[in-house]
Amino acid sequence: MDNKNTKLRMLINCSIFAAITAILAQVEIPLPLIPISGQTLAVGIAATILGSRQGAIAMVCYAAIGGVGLPVFAGFSGGPQVLVGPSGGYIFGFIAAAYVTGLILEKTKFTIPMALFANIVGMVVTLIFGTLQLKLVLDLEWGAAMAAGVYPFIVVGLIKAFLASWIGITVRQRLLQANLIVGNQKETA
Repeated sequence: MDNKNTKLRMLINCSIFAAITAILAQVEIPLPLIPISGQTLAVGIAATILGSRQGAIAMVCYAAIGGVGLPVFAGFSGGPQVLVGPSGGYIFGFIAAAYVTGLILEKTKFTIPMALFANIVGMVVTLIFGTLQLKLVLDLEWGAAMAAGVYPFIVVGLIKAFLASWIGITVRQRLLQANLIVGNQKETA
């Protein structure tokens, strides 16, 4: 496959996962400040399947289309006010989390246990970004920021990390077999 087709396939994959993130964002459990949503599940699946670079690009696309006003964020919201609001740090955290999760897998192995570890690290990255912005925007004390921005997400985050790992590795293996994504040399050797 030539370089042009590879780049096109990568762009299509990133676009698909930005769309999947937008869809899963609408699966939400409302909480007082930040809802629990399917976004982080989508981030983990994207990073596990696509790896660091493409996973992060997919999340940049997601943040960009939401940032210009398309209603792709949780609760069918969108616009720059969301990115600079209390929940915006989580969205920026998705980019970093996708990159870190994918990088861990690229440096180790694409297995379910490693994917679980990588997705848990990605969850922590997202929570750090999100809680920091939540604290700053709402001028909260650290305890209040942690109570609103971390604690409610730990158990469900671990469940989503497991699901992202299992789904991501299973789908990644099938996509590699069908030659729909490009794996690293350790996987294909």
